[in-house]
Amino acid sequence: MPFRDEDRMQELKQATPARIGTGRAGTRPTTRELLKLRYDHAAAVDSVYGSVSTDLLAELGLFIVDSGAVDQELYLRRPDLGRLLPDHSIQQLLQRCVPFPQVQLVVSDGLSAGAIEHNAGDLIPALLDSLQVQGLKAGTPFFVRNGRVGIMNAIGDILHPETIVLLIGERPGLITSHSMSAYLCYRPCAGMTDSDRMVISNIHQGGTPPVEAGAHIGSLIASMLKQKKSGVGLVQ
Repeated sequence: MPFRDEDRMQELKQATPARIGTGRAGTRPTTRELLKLRYDHAAAVDSVYGSVSTDLLAELGLFIVDSGAVDQELYLRRPDLGRLLPDHSIQQLLQRCVPFPQVQLVVSDGLSAGAIEHNAGDLIPALLDSLQVQGLKAGTPFFVRNGRVGIMNAIGDILHPETIVLLIGERPGLITSHSMSAYLCYRPCAGMTDSDRMVISNIHQGGTPPVEAGAHIGSLIASMLKQKKSGVGLVQ
């Protein structure tokens, strides 16, 4: 039965970016909506296969290391390789990073290079300011190309941080292709799972603003260090 209350429909459309009340031409979507759908799908594909600007990484003070997934196709087919660090990347970390940091910041493109391009520049300064206010010290930040969330464990076994923060691009959708997540863990090491981690997701201008997320991450890290735990243990 058609929805005929136009005022209520407008309220619904203003309350969500989801595709509702888009109209149709006969049994098909309108040309306008079909073109928008194709545009959003293309943006999502571009975000998955795109790369983060080296100029941005340099501006943020991030050097680059590789995961075990040497290219994007392998990264998509073999998620396990995105959780590993090859020998040359391990040597880079040992040579360039401060060991045993209080807070280790890591950035990775993940499934959306666009998420890093759009959000990292605002979030990272806010996070560093928040850490400073909390009296916490960050180690040497770096960028992992083609990383997965589980790479936090491998980094933990190499640098032995008290806490780690991984900023990573989320899987893009048709609403936004620029959403980023922040994963946090206390004393990461091999064998840790998602239940040992905290996550702040949907970080973008249409969700949790990057500056707000950066400040919140700093407060959450302080809580993790105080209670010496993360994940479901901290929530409980």
